[in-house]
Amino acid sequence: MQMFQTVTAGRGVQFGRFLSAFAAILFAIAFVLCAPASQAQPTADPVPQENPVEGEVPGNTLGGASDTDLWRDIRHGITGNVSIPDKKAGLLVQSEGELWRSLRNGPLALYASWAMLGMIVLLSLFFAIRGRIRIDHGMSGVTITRFNAFERFGHWLIASSFIILALTGLNVMYGRYLLLPLVGPEAFGFITMMGKYLHNYLAFAFMAGLVMIFVMWVRHNVPDRTDVKWVLVAGGLFVKNVHPPARKFNAGQKVIFWSVIFCGIAISLTGWALLFPFTTDFFSSTFAAVNGVFGTSLPTPLAPIQEQQLNSLGHSVFTVLLICIILAHIYIGSVGMEGAFDAMGSGEVDLNWAREHHSLWVEEVERKESGASSRDAAQPAE
Repeated sequence: MQMFQTVTAGRGVQFGRFLSAFAAILFAIAFVLCAPASQAQPTADPVPQENPVEGEVPGNTLGGASDTDLWRDIRHGITGNVSIPDKKAGLLVQSEGELWRSLRNGPLALYASWAMLGMIVLLSLFFAIRGRIRIDHGMSGVTITRFNAFERFGHWLIASSFIILALTGLNVMYGRYLLLPLVGPEAFGFITMMGKYLHNYLAFAFMAGLVMIFVMWVRHNVPDRTDVKWVLVAGGLFVKNVHPPARKFNAGQKVIFWSVIFCGIAISLTGWALLFPFTTDFFSSTFAAVNGVFGTSLPTPLAPIQEQQLNSLGHSVFTVLLICIILAHIYIGSVGMEGAFDAMGSGEVDLNWAREHHSLWVEEVERKESGASSRDAAQPAE
């Protein structure tokens, strides 16, 4: 027992160091993004600021009314005729690109860093106040099969691929702020290129794992009345010796499951569109369907480049949302709860742990095993 407490304490210290390091990285990102642009060194010959006048030709260049109209049209986007097969090359200026860049490098990157940092802070506070959720009756020494080898393979397939996809994706968004100054341009370029290859090819492993876990566990994650009791006491996470009844998956795990499914589908669709650009029209089709059902006036059809810009923003938003959810899942499945990791480690969990957290599921398993034993005993001897 003393050895187990020592190992547990060691894991807690390691996890605490990991949270502290990750939080420091995100805080540094947020600090860089929040740094005012005024801190930049002024150029030797600053360009004088001009008072913007509606329709005026940029740069105080002399021009007539026709030039003013031309620049106004260009500002709103103008498409010409080209003789080459790629008709998208006829788009002279696409003003939405400036908005996309401003959103991606500004609010999106900033709020994403704060969201991930906030989740880590909440988990750290929860661990400091609640501590590790122990098995009230202690280890029984008897185990019960929680997940078989095929289920664990599907879980680790999507888990491992998502971790690599998340890290390589975060490098694209934040690498130039943190990694580039540390390793230099050559090493950063190599790391980013390797990350690009990993990101592109492991995306298919993530999608395969998404299909696997949906097929295996969707019937166990349909909400039922037992979930209401679980939610009313928050699963006993904040109060000791409170264990609401639950089947194979409790209400909290069902939230995790459906979050992974819906966010995973959104990430997969937008990622597919980015991996194979200008071949899909997900947003145009979706906007058209929404307009038809709700009578809204969402813009449609969208230009191909607009589709790609929305795919890029949507891909980032859903990924950051899923990262925050998975951080909580990793915490509760490792140092947050005693005996939880065994479910996806060996597949065998302690019977006391199972009875405290999934009592209805244990009863179902025991009924099936007793029924099978009765049938075997009733068979006549040969």
